[in-house]
Amino acid sequence: MKNIARQQMSIKVSTMDLLNKQIKLEAHASATYLAMASWCDQNAFANSADFFYAQSAEEREHMMKIFRFITDCGGIAISPTVENINHDFSSLEEVFENALDHEIMVTKSIHELLATARKDQDYVVENFLQWFVAEQLEEEKALRDILDMFELMGRDGIALKFIDERIKIGA
Repeated sequence: MKNIARQQMSIKVSTMDLLNKQIKLEAHASATYLAMASWCDQNAFANSADFFYAQSAEEREHMMKIFRFITDCGGIAISPTVENINHDFSSLEEVFENALDHEIMVTKSIHELLATARKDQDYVVENFLQWFVAEQLEEEKALRDILDMFELMGRDGIALKFIDERIKIGA
């Protein structure tokens, strides 16, 4: 995709392509959290369901933030397709473990994007990504804190109910 518009962009083509990959990853995260919310709803974990509905919306906001950034810089943002969403979980703990794994994957992708921006001296992208670096730290911490509750409270019926009661949106 080498055309005149791409040659006049405020960002480098290499980072724009990686930003488009990040858009797809954020869309996948949004869909994954929606599937997790559904599982939690079906298994009577109402607060956890609300947590994942909020997380899904937040991931979509992240996707849109990147999408608009690319277009604001004169680039071409690509609307992603989302496939292979897991809807099958065996426990509430597994749901949160998978969520943490997903956040770690997103963090690694952000860090790789940042490293590429620095290597290519794409300072506009480097500055833009700083917000995402801080956000990923918060996301991972919130999920680790929730997983710590399983260690402290247990994994049986009443403990799961207490854990669910302690799950808060924006935790």
